[in-house]
Amino acid sequence: MVVDMPNITLSIPPEIYEKMKKHKEVRWSEVARKAIIEYLEKLEKGGLEVSSKDILRMLGKDFEKRIKETPIEKYEEYYKKAREAEWKRLKSFMTRM
Repeated sequence: MVVDMPNITLSIPPEIYEKMKKHKEVRWSEVARKAIIEYLEKLEKGGLEVSSKDILRMLGKDFEKRIKETPIEKYEEYYKKAREAEWKRLKSFMTRM
């Protein structure tokens, strides 16, 4: 029985595409399908851990560059504001009890 499977479009960097073209014997759609299935299995088992380096790689070079160019003081300022907002939220929650 033949099953119609949905198609997806996948974007990859040009340099990776050029390398892939050199290996015409590989069924790249099958490689991608297997990688997606393995990733989903890990997600469903709750065993998928992503490092900060992985996240930066997924977000791209432009995002990584902006993070590195942002002064540490900006991050400290945001952290203080977030901490104060969380404290206010918890304080108001506790007073309602």
